[in-house]
Amino acid sequence: MSASTAADELHPGQLVMVGIRGKTLDDAQATFLRRCRIRAVALFRDNLGSEEEVRALTAELREVMGSKALIGLDQEGGAVMRATFLPQPPAAMALGAAGDASLAQEVGAAVARGIRSTGFNWNFAPVLDVNNNPDNPVIAERSFSANADDVARLGAAWLRGALSERVACCVKHFPGHGDTHVDSHFDLPIVDKSRDSLDKLELAPFRRVRNEAPAMMTAHIVYPQIDPRYPATLSRAILGGVLREEWRYDGVVITDSLVMKAIHDRYGHDRAAVLALQAGADMVMALGSSDEQAAAIDAIERGLDSGELDRPSLVRSRTRLDALAVRFPVDPGGYSSEARRADEELMGRAWARSLTALGGAKPPLRDRPLRIIVQRRVPGDGVSEPGLSGDRVAMLFQRFDPVEVMQVEDLRALDWPSAAGDGRVTVLASNARARYGEHARAWRPDLHLVLWNPFQALDVAAPTIVTWGYADGALAALQAWLEGRSDAPGQAPVPIKSL
Repeated sequence: MSASTAADELHPGQLVMVGIRGKTLDDAQATFLRRCRIRAVALFRDNLGSEEEVRALTAELREVMGSKALIGLDQEGGAVMRATFLPQPPAAMALGAAGDASLAQEVGAAVARGIRSTGFNWNFAPVLDVNNNPDNPVIAERSFSANADDVARLGAAWLRGALSERVACCVKHFPGHGDTHVDSHFDLPIVDKSRDSLDKLELAPFRRVRNEAPAMMTAHIVYPQIDPRYPATLSRAILGGVLREEWRYDGVVITDSLVMKAIHDRYGHDRAAVLALQAGADMVMALGSSDEQAAAIDAIERGLDSGELDRPSLVRSRTRLDALAVRFPVDPGGYSSEARRADEELMGRAWARSLTALGGAKPPLRDRPLRIIVQRRVPGDGVSEPGLSGDRVAMLFQRFDPVEVMQVEDLRALDWPSAAGDGRVTVLASNARARYGEHARAWRPDLHLVLWNPFQALDVAAPTIVTWGYADGALAALQAWLEGRSDAPGQAPVPIKSL
């Protein structure tokens, strides 16, 4: 087949990843995928039922989209873990606290084994953002470290493990989302740093792994000293200039979701899809409604017809995507009980090695009355899964007596004087993600359990134990420490020791 014939067959839907509704593929959605020649779908928690239901859904998707289907999800570990029925991996920062690249590689392989068995061939992980900003509202424990070298070392190890199990990885969020105080799901962050500063910190891990990473995901962030006009997702200077021309990166570049407000509220699905492909992206992640997905596809088609989009460039994009699908085919295979059991044990060991004590934290005495202060419920936010419930936190103390559990609606509104002070040993269990603010510096618990956002340790002056997450393995390790059955060997990979 000639190059011109191949180019003539280019269809905009081949360059678009969409989402679907529900846990099954209904006739209308199947028809839409076929008609638009969609070859890539991202699944989220709302799409995932039981393990068998997920296998059935991914099989349906592959039947509809063909042998070069790309079926992706976010299975980073920690709070960003869509397939919760699989062995639950530690957050990246938990692996940073353990500091062991071999362990990170084993975890990456185990994550890939699990998701491949259910019909996924693309994982949007690992995160290579260097989280050196304690006020970052969206990355935090999703990053391996505040140190660029450690992020690169551990991220590359995790990546190699996953690739060894034949699942495509997608490092994110290029050029780096670690030093922001704005969440791009809700607004447009700006990182106003010189290129030299970016090279030394944000860009360093991506540059280090560029020859190994089969795919990169873009960040919806403006870096004005490289491109003062467009966020990285839409920036020809960043995607075409830094990534393609300077670094000679020839893997797949996919955008983060275009439904995020940083992009959607300014450009919409349609215009953003065209700008992203012009900038150097190969695939646009057009989630949202069916109408919005169709708008992105129609805009790409109009761009091709008008010459606004360069057809040979998009043919190269399709070729990269084809190569990714051929190298990492959807191949569910099996997941034996022995392999699953070994992976469960691995995840438990990894969580236990990450448990970190700060400020001389020691387990509470078993014969002293305890008061546990915790938030009753922590709903999901669309990025992270729902947080730990107050009832589940209470179970950590089932071998202590007497225990009073005080469940509040919002820990940030806690009235400290009314919550403590009657002689009980007071344990503050921070099960929600948000930072507390200056008012919490007056709180004086006897022990602070930081169960999600490690930077909460900076808000409360107390001996602190940091779990880096709330998966089963993290809770098992914490309960063993509380009961004096194990230690806390982790070392914080971010500066959280100031209090």
